[in-house]
Amino acid sequence: MKRCTETISRLARMAFWPALIFALVMAVLPKPPELPTDNLGDKFHHMLAFFTLTVLAGAGWPRFSMLRLALWLSLVGAGIELAQAIPALHRMADWRDWVADTGAILAGLLPVAVLRHLNRRSGSA
Repeated sequence: MKRCTETISRLARMAFWPALIFALVMAVLPKPPELPTDNLGDKFHHMLAFFTLTVLAGAGWPRFSMLRLALWLSLVGAGIELAQAIPALHRMADWRDWVADTGAILAGLLPVAVLRHLNRRSGSA
């Protein structure tokens, strides 16, 4: 089980960085490409991105405290909103997007907590 946990952790770390870069690029592109999920709204994209980032970071760095993880990712969300306030980007900053990000982070902590609990129970953490 320990080797499986280490493999999952390594894969999650490898997936986290491209996911973060994708989220950041999409957030600052003046006219992001259309996505099949556009009809679900901007908040859905924020929540999907930050839920995914939370699960990947939580699995990738299992010794990182969940509070610290949530704070760092929430700061990333706030930073995105600050960047979107730059007029040259032609984007709209919205504090509600940051709230959606933070809510998704908190929701993403649930599967992270379950995964960490299962790892501790198996003695591989």
